[in-house]
Amino acid sequence: MSGPVAIAYAAHPGVRLRSAARLALCAAVSWYLCLWWGTSTLPVPAVLPAVLIMREDVYAWPRLGRQRLAGVVVGVLLSTVVLHWAADPAWSFPAVLVCGCAGMYLMGRPGAPNQQVLITALMVYATAVPGYPLARLEETLVGIAVVVLLGPLLWPPDPYRSAAAGLDGYRADVRELLGGIAGRLERGLAAPGPAEQEESALPEQARVWLRPQAARDAFGRAAARRLLPGRRARGLPPDGLEGRLALGIRTALTLQYFGQELRERAATDTPGPPASGAPTTPGPTPDPALRDLAPLVRATAAALDAALLGEEFTADLDRARALDLAHREAHPGRHDAVLRAGLHLTHEALADHVPRPGGGSAATGGTPPSA
Repeated sequence: MSGPVAIAYAAHPGVRLRSAARLALCAAVSWYLCLWWGTSTLPVPAVLPAVLIMREDVYAWPRLGRQRLAGVVVGVLLSTVVLHWAADPAWSFPAVLVCGCAGMYLMGRPGAPNQQVLITALMVYATAVPGYPLARLEETLVGIAVVVLLGPLLWPPDPYRSAAAGLDGYRADVRELLGGIAGRLERGLAAPGPAEQEESALPEQARVWLRPQAARDAFGRAAARRLLPGRRARGLPPDGLEGRLALGIRTALTLQYFGQELRERAATDTPGPPASGAPTTPGPTPDPALRDLAPLVRATAAALDAALLGEEFTADLDRARALDLAHREAHPGRHDAVLRAGLHLTHEALADHVPRPGGGSAATGGTPPSA
């Protein structure tokens, strides 16, 4: 099971309201605890962990808290040491800046530097108030403790519901994606045009293929009872959710392969000359093989959509396989077999998901998935 991954799905207003209320409560508790403790009269650093650490994935909060606390400690020590040995601003500021940047990348992860090192070092350097470095450490520690200990107790997440929501988001995205591909294929186009490429957000499309694994991680945490201390997942998982998550992970790979091959074909393949006697039209000639691939894509999308919903999909799968065979016989071209491979592998994944008479699916050897 991979590390903490945020479950990406469209949060309804109730989820957003709970997140805002959780953040406001944790920030208020941190603020008033520091006022009671007497760290300072304006304990802003105690509020920042609630703003910067809290995400939809509650399991990431301890890791983010440790990273922030380590960055604050290093930043405070860095500025304190530099100011002690080099009080002249002509030397101390460049030293803080260079060392802070170095510590930011040394203590971070690839692509995610620990910015708290440099921010804290500069704040301590600019705030010439006795006791400020210690107060910043204390307030940061209070804020992180409140977020990690109190935050998960406020409307704790249901990993089963998160997994189901993530899978449903993947299903909707794939349905829309395959529908768009089929529409372009019906026009004889292997890839979107320049205007369509500008409108499509490539990072969002890449996240589509990560959603099934993120949902599977949430399900795995619930199944392993790795929630909060003394708490268990509420209720039982939806019937068949584990098998549908496995199907989502498998089809994410096969459909991603299909999309990549489609782009490669658009970049390297050119349609053949029109048949003798056929009227010539300005612009590129639509490829008949691509047009005939559109019904196959739509049938595959219908079968996958029904399977991820937990509904009957064998009729759609049989139709998709028949269209696959017909396309193979009608267009035994140089690239068609490679192009159809992603769809064929998707059909194999769906076939393994078909329930067997004894219960379960072919992929699980006829045994029902464990709750």
